[in-house]
Amino acid sequence: MARKPLVALVGRPNVGKSTLFNRLVGERLAVTHDIPGTTRDRLQGEFEWRGRLFRVVDTGGIEVYQPRGTRDENPLAEGSIEFVPEIKAQALLAVQDADVIVMLVDSMHGVTAADEEIAEILRRTHKPVLIAANKADHMNRFDDSVEFYGLGAGEVFPISAIHGLGVGDLLDGVFTAAESESELNADEDEREHLKIAIVGRPNVGKSSLLNRLLGNDRVIVSPIAGTTRDAIDTDIKYHDAPVTLIDTAGIRKRGKIERGVEQFSVLRALRAIDRADVALLLIDATTGITEQDQHIAGYVLDANKSIVIVVNKWDAVEKNAYTMTEFDAAIREKFDFVPNAPMIYISALTGQRIHLVLETAQRVWEARHYRIPTAELNRVMRDAVQKHPPALKSTRRLKLMYATQVAVDPPLILFHVNDPKLVHFTYKRYLENQIRAEYPFEGTPLRLSFRARGGLKDD
Repeated sequence: MARKPLVALVGRPNVGKSTLFNRLVGERLAVTHDIPGTTRDRLQGEFEWRGRLFRVVDTGGIEVYQPRGTRDENPLAEGSIEFVPEIKAQALLAVQDADVIVMLVDSMHGVTAADEEIAEILRRTHKPVLIAANKADHMNRFDDSVEFYGLGAGEVFPISAIHGLGVGDLLDGVFTAAESESELNADEDEREHLKIAIVGRPNVGKSSLLNRLLGNDRVIVSPIAGTTRDAIDTDIKYHDAPVTLIDTAGIRKRGKIERGVEQFSVLRALRAIDRADVALLLIDATTGITEQDQHIAGYVLDANKSIVIVVNKWDAVEKNAYTMTEFDAAIREKFDFVPNAPMIYISALTGQRIHLVLETAQRVWEARHYRIPTAELNRVMRDAVQKHPPALKSTRRLKLMYATQVAVDPPLILFHVNDPKLVHFTYKRYLENQIRAEYPFEGTPLRLSFRARGGLKDD
């Protein structure tokens, strides 16, 4: 299968990059808002054009200068001012990875000094560059777009990202530019692989952990809670196998989620959990376990995903001989609903025990795909019934005839019984514990289903 070309959307803030991104991927993946600087990190998606799949990455606006008085005139833009150098670095990383670059400009405002600076940066990449003159909502604005040829960066395509005008012509240009790149003949490994979501409440060190795992600054790290607003995918190799790391916005309690940008960010984090196989739940060792940490673990299990509990900032905790043992006990008590979750203590800042993160996630993922041999499963079931027979319900007793594992990822075990209505939830939990005693399925939900002999009823 041909490799999917990567298209990078770049430009100064508030020219419509996220709006175009959302139109291309057909979903509201990027946070769009009229506040400059809303998209701070890179965000990836896919779209199809003329029978070919493309990857597209949205970037934060490259703000190469700060107009005098902006902070006073628009206080809502303060976040973009604080992150100008970091946002520029993120966009340039996306440009380095891209096969085709689409530079967005604002046809209503014409060529600006920032556009000229960005065009100069893009010309030096020697990569195909297309200029999308956005906000050309009326025919007279199509004529006004000609001035952008003066940037000398590439062909100009007048578009309206919000209404879809001219987007087809732009994509035809992207297709042609991508086809001309010789590297598109390379094959891409599309097999199933480990996908890890890094989740947690705001400011527990998610982006710091991702950067430590990558060995470079792929996402913005800041002590200001809420820096990461989108879910960001980054592909790496671990022991020569592909792994996708998904950094997410911090998740707060539903009642504390502000409407607007933060609300979309939380929804995006929950969708990131849905796309992952394993979630790394980060806990701040300096503040201890919170109710919100428990809520996030619940989100992970509700999605039937595996979980690893990662206690971060362990280097900042004053310790004695009992500190880790006491923290272990507290985690087991607070997360008693989480099945056999492995726990690791790290410092994303110093790199302490970082090597255990991917190692543990890989182990959990492999267990998630493990299939118990049917003969072994039935032996475990017989031993469990012999040790603790089901209780009578009225005058009837549950009988377990046969068990088999019918699915993995996550594992699903089907029990053939005389009557599913006789299965008490306590006995179901007992059977699960007996199976986990021999096959732990670390941090992974284990689904049990009960079917009547010769019937189709499931519990």
